[in-house]
Amino acid sequence: MSRLPVMSSKRVLACSSAENAQDLAPAQKRLRKDADLVKPAATVIGTKRPALAATRAPLCVIKQSVASAAAKGGNMKQPVVSTGTKTGGTQKRNPWDLKGKVSDMEDKVRNYQMKVKTLNQENEVLQDSVSQSQRKMVQVEKELQIQRSQIGEYERKLQVLAGVQDELEKVLSDKNFLQKELTNLEGKYKVMETLRDSQETELQTLKMKLSVQESTLARVQANLRDSEEEVRSLKETVAQQKDEIYAGEMERRRLHNTIQELKGNIRVFCRVRPLVGGGLPKHIQLATSDNKAITLAKTEESHTGKTADTQKNYNFSFDRVFGPRTSQQEVFEEISLLVQSALDGYNVCCFAYGQTGSGKTYTMEGDEFDETRGVIPRAVQQIFKAAGKLGEQGWEFTFTASFVEIYNETLRDLLYTGKSSKRPEHEIRKTASNEVTITNLTYERVINEDQVLGLIALANQNRSTAQTAQNDRSSRSHSVFQLDIEGVNAGRDVKCKSTLCLVDGWQRDDRHQGDRFKEMTAINGSLSNLGIVIAALANKESYVPYRNSKLTYLLQGCLGGNSKTLMFVNIAPEPDSFGETLNSLRFASKVSAVLFPVFTGRVH
Repeated sequence: MSRLPVMSSKRVLACSSAENAQDLAPAQKRLRKDADLVKPAATVIGTKRPALAATRAPLCVIKQSVASAAAKGGNMKQPVVSTGTKTGGTQKRNPWDLKGKVSDMEDKVRNYQMKVKTLNQENEVLQDSVSQSQRKMVQVEKELQIQRSQIGEYERKLQVLAGVQDELEKVLSDKNFLQKELTNLEGKYKVMETLRDSQETELQTLKMKLSVQESTLARVQANLRDSEEEVRSLKETVAQQKDEIYAGEMERRRLHNTIQELKGNIRVFCRVRPLVGGGLPKHIQLATSDNKAITLAKTEESHTGKTADTQKNYNFSFDRVFGPRTSQQEVFEEISLLVQSALDGYNVCCFAYGQTGSGKTYTMEGDEFDETRGVIPRAVQQIFKAAGKLGEQGWEFTFTASFVEIYNETLRDLLYTGKSSKRPEHEIRKTASNEVTITNLTYERVINEDQVLGLIALANQNRSTAQTAQNDRSSRSHSVFQLDIEGVNAGRDVKCKSTLCLVDGWQRDDRHQGDRFKEMTAINGSLSNLGIVIAALANKESYVPYRNSKLTYLLQGCLGGNSKTLMFVNIAPEPDSFGETLNSLRFASKVSAVLFPVFTGRVH
């Protein structure tokens, strides 16, 4: 701890000699007042420690106070110097009065010495006062240190108390929260007690119901056992019925095939196209009571003129004759049984034959309206409907469609969609399983009727046509639509495979020349070869000339064995078509006579 310096006597003398003209009496009073100011102030207990400079007042402050007090002229009296001469009431000494001046100077020296003595005494008093003040300051500092340590202890206790206060507030908050929770829990407890009472009541009710339900359950279990026995019995019955249904289906197929064979595996139908104006021409006669006969009547004039004109009749009999008023639905009803045979696993082929404009395409394809649709769309519709019903018996069918054109003994893919310059060549070949196939042909897997109809529309666009006098868009080729059918009954381990062939475009017409004549020669050659193949099959010859034409070679699977074949001969009703109509009927009758020799007398 530093102590205040003690003012030396030399310093006091220096100060007194510099201020010899001032009165020091008032300065001593101010010095006492300043010394009182140096006393330490009362210690204030607070959070901050008081500055050390404020507690220690250095001695220079006292000196400054004395000096400032001495500097103020209003408070200090200036000493009066007596001189020989007086100015304004004071006599000034003459310049020559050296003795007086010396006397004055001696007085001043005595005065100064007295002042110095007085100041030395005051200095000693002040030194004693400073010593006391220093001792008091040391004591005050000790007390201050003690108070500071106490303040530090108080601050630590205050911090602890602050933490305790925070914890107390938190505890109070938790207490309030817990009181609220307790109040809520008490309310809930009361509610739960009420709920418990109601649930106990409900439990008693449920126990009563449970006992009732247990007795009911026992009855239900007994009924369940009876129902399980009944279900097992029903399953056995269902299995037995499925077996019976399957056996019935097999029996139906057998009987259906027997009926078709009794009707003839190869049948010939005839259809007369109506006149443009309606009605029936005179040279075609249909019996109202017989739907299997048709007569062509021709009136011949007498060459001599002496006798009357004579009429010559040509009578024909087929499996069915359709008049000009017969609808498409009536025609298909006679063919639908053959279509069913295709789904039963037998190859089926339907031909449309006749001269240009006789209604072959209308019979086979018809129009886009339902009532005028032809054989092909109706057959496709029946195939998919029947396949759907057989699916309920465990059958699954896959269908593959193709459409090929035979034009001048050349095969063309009617489902080809590439560039015409890159159209591939096709050949008819047999596979290892003795199945007929065509190389590079488009085979489309189909799953519904709409897909098949779309393929038929595409084939009609690609078909080769040429303009004739009878029909602006008459087909000059054979179009063969084939639908390969494969059926599998996995549960019975039974499979079936067949092909439905629908052929349009056979015609006889010798009234063409040039390229049209070449086309007709190829078409008529196919027709003649068909008659030869049918005759060889009817006579059960060892060799059947299928390869004589592309058409018979392609359709050989649908012509022999258990296959079903239907020839549709279409005739035109116009009188100028009498010759072609007669040729068409004669060829159809020849085929029918080959198949059924007992009826050879039907042709006259």
